[in-house]
Amino acid sequence: MGKVAVGAAVVCAAVTCAAAALLVRRRLKSSRRWARAMAILKEFEDKCDTPIGKLRQVADAMTVEMHAGLASEGGSKLKMLISYVDNLPTGDEKGLFYALDLGGTNFRVLRVQLGGKEKRVIKQEFDEVSIPPHLMTGTSEGLFDFIAEALAKFVATEGEGFHPAPGRLRELGFTFSFPVWQTSIASGTLIKWTKGFNIEDAVEQDVVAELTKSVEKIGLDMRVTALVNDTIGTLAGGRYHGPDVIAAVILGTGTNAAYVERAHAIPKWHGLLPKSGEMIFEKIISGMYLGEIVRRVLLKMAEEAVFFGDTVPPKLKVPFILRTPDMSAMHHDSSPDLKVVGTKLKDILEISNTSLKVRKAVVALCDIVATRGARLSAAGILGVLKKLGRDTVKDGEKHKSVVAMDGGLFEHYTEFRVCMESTLYELLGDEVAEHISVEHSNDGSGIGAALLAASHSHYLGVEES
Repeated sequence: MGKVAVGAAVVCAAVTCAAAALLVRRRLKSSRRWARAMAILKEFEDKCDTPIGKLRQVADAMTVEMHAGLASEGGSKLKMLISYVDNLPTGDEKGLFYALDLGGTNFRVLRVQLGGKEKRVIKQEFDEVSIPPHLMTGTSEGLFDFIAEALAKFVATEGEGFHPAPGRLRELGFTFSFPVWQTSIASGTLIKWTKGFNIEDAVEQDVVAELTKSVEKIGLDMRVTALVNDTIGTLAGGRYHGPDVIAAVILGTGTNAAYVERAHAIPKWHGLLPKSGEMIFEKIISGMYLGEIVRRVLLKMAEEAVFFGDTVPPKLKVPFILRTPDMSAMHHDSSPDLKVVGTKLKDILEISNTSLKVRKAVVALCDIVATRGARLSAAGILGVLKKLGRDTVKDGEKHKSVVAMDGGLFEHYTEFRVCMESTLYELLGDEVAEHISVEHSNDGSGIGAALLAASHSHYLGVEES
């Protein structure tokens, strides 16, 4: 009996030792995997480093490319597109003006009554209309007829406070957020569709002419006075509210900038459409791509360091599944257990039961990507300021310069905005920074387009009866 007991004890001890050894091996394996994951993160962080010296180089390169892009077509990878806007709003504009904002599956129609310097914007209204899916892949006539009908319905609801001038056509600012060859302030040829549209017979057609045909067909007394994009609209809106606005920057799904250039500094009059594989600078600072960058690094960590367990989560392999608003929500998570991060990983990537240290690593990755994008954005803005000669303060000058900003990334991603602004002021230095301000200018694609319709009115100089 004693021998049996001893034998049992030996077996139990052996099993315990084996279990302990297995546990140690698992812990060592887990430790190695975690070390590998952190090494990937650290390597990525090092590659994303943006010291002030490098940012100054980016700003200098931006200025050089701006000069080259204005000099000749194909002379620079930076496309310096001419807007044909030669009259920015001054605040003197009076009358009723409309705007049409077409840039996705919905479009907006807007009207504004302007009252000149004293009354400014007296009243404004807008409506949003969903585009039926079949019209997004149908014919040019079908799409623009639908838009014209929506405009007519909106015009029919003009109520108290809106006063169209007798005997005059209503004037419209048309924000068209697709690639066009613009040939004048009120004409532009569609190069290609994006954002789910694919209307073949509209390509290589003048979009203003197409809309005009549909408007005239139903007898609507309206004409397009200005064809613009949202960046030009933001510049117009900013200038309307403050004469010190010298440039506008959109930090949203995409990135763009507009500024006022002297005519004699533009030897060319046309711009080229960027090709696929270019615009690398935009792809590391824009809302369209930041979430995707985070996804790609997480996928690398999952594949090479088993970051989320032995199996790579299938959803993590889906391009653009992690959007920048989700990245922003995780980055801004201040809860003790990073609950928002855990919820986003579960709901979007179907990754459950993540530990706190994994969540912290995800937040750190978001911070790395956002910080690089924000600091490079600041360098780009400095490049524009350098081109305008506003990066220095001359003796005796106390001229204020305002950069009007818009876009979802700037407006809603607080960590990004704060980092961008602080980096810009760091680059400028205290003395110059006192004369530069960054201000949010909302709805350039709407109110800005209407203001440009006003500043390019066919009735400028004609007294209202």
